[in-house]
Amino acid sequence: MSRSFILIIGGSIALSSLAIAKEIIQTRENADKFVGATGCKSSSCHGGAGEKRSQYITWSRQDFHNKAFAILTDARSARIAEAVGIADAGSNARCTVCHSPFQSVAQTRLASTAHPDEGVSCETCHAAAGPWLRGHTRPDWTYATRVSAGMRDLRNLYVRANTCVACHQNIDADLLKAGHPALVFELDSQSFNEPKHWQDDDSWSGARAWLTGQAVALREASWRSRTDNEPAPDMQETSLALAWLLARATLAEPALPKVVEPTSSDLEPIQQQADTLARSAWNPNIYSAMSILRALAETDSEFVGKQTSVQFFYRAKRLGLALDSLVKALNTNHGVPLKIDNELNALREDVRTHDHFDAARFAEHLRAVRSKM
Repeated sequence: MSRSFILIIGGSIALSSLAIAKEIIQTRENADKFVGATGCKSSSCHGGAGEKRSQYITWSRQDFHNKAFAILTDARSARIAEAVGIADAGSNARCTVCHSPFQSVAQTRLASTAHPDEGVSCETCHAAAGPWLRGHTRPDWTYATRVSAGMRDLRNLYVRANTCVACHQNIDADLLKAGHPALVFELDSQSFNEPKHWQDDDSWSGARAWLTGQAVALREASWRSRTDNEPAPDMQETSLALAWLLARATLAEPALPKVVEPTSSDLEPIQQQADTLARSAWNPNIYSAMSILRALAETDSEFVGKQTSVQFFYRAKRLGLALDSLVKALNTNHGVPLKIDNELNALREDVRTHDHFDAARFAEHLRAVRSKM
């Protein structure tokens, strides 16, 4: 199972003084060790109260990532593991690569304080803290300094999406058949629900995260569909649904690189188009966001025709997430909010399960959303 963009190696930095902070000389001095969440939890760092001081508390008390390893020890995981011939989910690399990332790290790179049962902890996302832990809180260290020291540049949405997608979307077909839940990667809503332990200063960051995340999701899904000998139906349907969605979104916004729905089984062009879109620097405004929102809301007529119920369901799932993110961004940036919560809730209920999905009903609820715009 391919898990890219995880645990990137960094370096460390020596500083002389605030006066020459812009001329920092870099050194590499302690093998990029992972120190574990304990290195972040002191009250004077991220385990205290107040702005930029409560990240560890948020992660340990509210974030589902800290339960990632514990999930491998429950009865459901045991049944999935048994079905695919895994003796112990808690120690098998197919499971731990995402649920307990420290188990995939060489022992020589793990400090005594880094424990695999932490699950997905600070350094899984921010990279090994050894090179930058002691210096990153210094007032003369800028954000660029921290990144050059080895901290992952998560302010870059392309980097952020690549850090998350590997474990939040691609699941092998045999694991899905055994009962592993299918995963839907959507960077904006999942960041919001994590819950966030950071502040996005850009009021359009949610809309940009949505677009970047869905483009990266399309790239990864189309890659798996192309390269797997027996690709999971979930990956194939995800590829087609995302291509359908982003083709309409990019057509509505002239500034965006275009995604074109495939007319054959060759998904390589889609994979390349998706990555180009993910790397693009979209600067949305009220007009461009509303243009995409209207274009997506006007697709109700496309929920009839030759597509199967499964194909319509995957489209509807991604479309509902897109409308949520765009409406939220518009309401944040516009003086007159769009009051369509009830209509969006109806769409969410429509795609709760495939077994109860009704394309005609979804199209009706989509028309209700459009009528409120």
